[in-house]
Amino acid sequence: MKEAIYLKRNMALINYTKAYYTTAEELLSSESFSLFLDLYLNYCSHTDPQLFDWLRRGLPIEEVKKDLIRLLKVMQVLEAEEIAHPYFRERQKMLAVIEDCYHFWRNMQRYSIIYTRNEEGLQLANFMEADAQFHQMILDFYRTVQQKTQGSRNRVYRQLQAGTNASLLLRDYPWPMPEGYRELGDIPFVHTIMMRTPLIIHPRSNKRLGMFTEVDVNPMAQWVKGEEEWMCFPLKVGSLLCYTYFHRDFTAGAVALANLFELASDEDCIGAKPDLLLLFGNPDGQNDTVFYHDQANAMWVGKVSYADVIEYFGYLKKMILTLHNLAMIEKGWLPLHGAMINLTLQDGTKKGVIMIGDSGAGKSETIEALTNLSEDVIVSREIVFDDMGSLHLDAQGQIRAQGTEIGAFVRLDDLDKGSAYRDMDRSIFFNPESANARVVIPAAPYDTIITDQKVDLFLYANNYTDQRGLRAFDSKEEAVRTFIEGKRFALGTTQEKGLSTTFFANPFGPMQKQPECLKIIDQMFAALLEQHIFLGEIYTGLGLPEKGGNALEIAAKQLLAKISEK
Repeated sequence: MKEAIYLKRNMALINYTKAYYTTAEELLSSESFSLFLDLYLNYCSHTDPQLFDWLRRGLPIEEVKKDLIRLLKVMQVLEAEEIAHPYFRERQKMLAVIEDCYHFWRNMQRYSIIYTRNEEGLQLANFMEADAQFHQMILDFYRTVQQKTQGSRNRVYRQLQAGTNASLLLRDYPWPMPEGYRELGDIPFVHTIMMRTPLIIHPRSNKRLGMFTEVDVNPMAQWVKGEEEWMCFPLKVGSLLCYTYFHRDFTAGAVALANLFELASDEDCIGAKPDLLLLFGNPDGQNDTVFYHDQANAMWVGKVSYADVIEYFGYLKKMILTLHNLAMIEKGWLPLHGAMINLTLQDGTKKGVIMIGDSGAGKSETIEALTNLSEDVIVSREIVFDDMGSLHLDAQGQIRAQGTEIGAFVRLDDLDKGSAYRDMDRSIFFNPESANARVVIPAAPYDTIITDQKVDLFLYANNYTDQRGLRAFDSKEEAVRTFIEGKRFALGTTQEKGLSTTFFANPFGPMQKQPECLKIIDQMFAALLEQHIFLGEIYTGLGLPEKGGNALEIAAKQLLAKISEK
């Protein structure tokens, strides 16, 4: 990024390597502050015309900015009674401007970046300290002008996040780029990230629309590079390496990835070609969400075109998981859209439970209900995956499962009251005041999700049938038919509403590769039955009126009874 600050709608991206301000005087003299004032004054003119007119006093905007900056500079060195300025004659209005401007700044998504490839820039050793000092400088600046304007010191101080919400340390990772990918060579990678949690993000979209479709032309051919507008977030998605190239306008989503996937290290990336590659926020005007199999280079490549709607985190997360699932199908593994939990009972027995179902089926909710009623039976629980995993046969032919994510992206509305707040200090919230509000919470260590896990129960989460509890399928054919039909009552978390079907309850890979998946499904379900793994259906009731009353509790109780069987 070539600018010292990049401002776009409600986001501020601050480039410490280009310019780093240690004092309020330096900040006030900078072009960055002038650009911010342009944004604020435009905002004020629409939200509070009376306050804006008082500020303007009929003067051109540039004169208003100069007057404001002059006053703010004077306030750094003079006491209130020494200040003679037109704005200071009506202190209550000036105080309203200060509070409104500070509120506007804090409502922006604020991120800082530091490049370590520049030896004169701030380095890894002091990157967190630099961000902390910037935060304190902004807070001190606000308190100085606020207290001098009101004419007294505060008696209540709130240590709010005045600086940035997150800081990214960027480095160059050279990797062997095949022909057609070499333009990516100068895009910096995220090496380290620091987040100030709980973090609240307000995307302009709250649900995902459309499907991911396969194309026969590599999306790299349509990549619009621009001028220093891209960064790369390297991820470990399960055991696969994914390079997620994102346009800077979608930095908020990239930051949230750190709570969901393992951030790949420089040892993982330097000299390593990825298994998966995503171009997210490509300004090509195509309105595409597509993927391509680059067989010659053994990579799955995805592209999500630039659009306001892709601010919804589901676009980023699900395209990454789609690419992962396509690679797993190619490998002969079965992608699972569901949740897995390992439960350790009082007698030391460990049971692995998998629940399959599309969005809103009740997978996470059943796990929460089970946890809440089983404290005297279950001594510990271990999340393996909470959205996407995979099933395979190990070298001995035994059914085993692995996960993909170290976090969970879940609906606040469907969680048990309080569960979203148990890890609140480490969570990232998306539009928490709105319908389909979501939170990304840490769920499992990376070593756990990439370790082969034993499976004891394999269940389909049924949220639409007015039944209660748990039942076993009568045959392999019935089980396969139910899982492949992928029926659920959609709760409006995507564009679907009402009763719908999705191949194997998984529109992220299996639906696009049905013939290949059917062969793997047949193999895995035969193995499930041969190895006497409980194959059944659990009735969550979430799609019924009033969420089926106590359906979730009954399901959890019967599941607990099944788990407790010797």
